Amino acid sequence: MTERFDCYYCRDNLHGKKYVKKDEKHVCTKCFDKLCANTCAECRRPIGADAKELHHKNRYWHEDCFRCAKCYKPLASEPFSARDDGKIMCGKCGSREDGNRCQGCYKVVMPGSQNVEYKNKVWHEECFTCFDCKQPIRTQSFLTKGDDIYCAPCHDKKFAKKCFHCKQPITSGGISYQDQPWHSECFVCRTCRKALVGERFTSHENNVYCVDCYKTDVAKKCHGCKNPITGFGHGTNVVNYEGYSWHEYCFNCKRCSLSLANKRFVISGDHIHCPDCAKKQ
Repeated sequence: MTERFDCYYCRDNLHGKKYVKKDEKHVCTKCFDKLCANTCAECRRPIGADAKELHHKNRYWHEDCFRCAKCYKPLASEPFSARDDGKIMCGKCGSREDGNRCQGCYKVVMPGSQNVEYKNKVWHEECFTCFDCKQPIRTQSFLTKGDDIYCAPCHDKKFAKKCFHCKQPITSGGISYQDQPWHSECFVCRTCRKALVGERFTSHENNVYCVDCYKTDVAKKCHGCKNPITGFGHGTNVVNYEGYSWHEYCFNCKRCSLSLANKRFVISGDHIHCPDCAKKQ
């Protein structure tokens, strides 16, 4: 006599019938669907004995129900991520939901895409643009002003000091003369173009000159010694009278050589005399 082989719940004979072994018990498919089947996390219906079941972290799905919560792509054989709210997502949708957002367009920066990271913020490469010219900075150098980002040319144009001579931005180095900034290479003699950084020079009508060119081309000539009045070297004071100029040390009586600076004098032709010598003349 053949030993009975019955369903644990309904006691139907299972010989020649399909059954499921559940917790070491033999169960017919009808009882399994009714009493033992797991509930699908998506559709909330039992996952029957004839259905293919998927599970992840104590949750169960019909194979056809295991889809991305955003795009509904089947994920039975695809990479996926499980969010804290219980949603299952494909890799692409998960990145869009959880990934870093671009500071330019506020869209998600997808993993593996070209991007720029600066001070713990991220941009799409094409969104990392100069605040002024709006062009992508890409591999160029850049500078910041507050929260704004500038390519080097726009930053120099907007914020750098302008050279008093050429009016172009001074990006490095430079000198200051009479409270005006200059490029070192622009600070040259107006006449001979000699570089004046570290050299003796003087200025006239907003132009700078080396000592030699100033003497030759600009300086007035002393009416006494006929040499340039430069303000350099011995005697920097000047006496001016009726369109003529003298070194102070040249403004002397022609006859007795008395210095007449700040004293009464008499002009006689091209010469000056003290009053006493003028009387003797």
